Amino acid sequence: MLTSSVLNRGLYRARQLGSALRPNVRRRDRRQARTHLGETLYPLFRSMQPVDQRHCLDVYNLLRSQDCRDAEMLTAALIHDAGKGRLADARIGVLDRVAYTALEHAAPGLLARLASRWRGLSDLRRHPQRGLRLAREHGAPEGVLTLLAAMDGAAKADERARVLMAADDAC
Repeated sequence: MLTSSVLNRGLYRARQLGSALRPNVRRRDRRQARTHLGETLYPLFRSMQPVDQRHCLDVYNLLRSQDCRDAEMLTAALIHDAGKGRLADARIGVLDRVAYTALEHAAPGLLARLASRWRGLSDLRRHPQRGLRLAREHGAPEGVLTLLAAMDGAAKADERARVLMAADDAC
């Protein structure tokens, strides 16, 4: 028998897949990201696939709806998946995303073995480190870098990082 949390997680992932197949990133969404990020960090956002842009915008908008005015958190929300983009030389398709999501919790050992031979899975596994490197190279503030590192587990998560990670998980 499926537990409620397993069923809810499955439904959440099915909705995520549907959104991934038809992401809607409007011109005004891109303008909003560009206004917040400025000319130095906006290329990170712009290099992402529309599905990742939409997700980052959703995280940003969720934080804003919760009255978050922390510029570093909002910046991290908009670029936290930059390691999946063109500037990171990532090549990630829908099949890669589905396989990664299916294996991430159910069979992490198998995921690790497959990622050593499957480019898309490898790119997904390494996207947090690649995104952090790109953010550093593009001059992101130290607080943004700390938040991105905490999202990957590479740094201790403080309250701001926990709020950001919760918003990421909710979107």
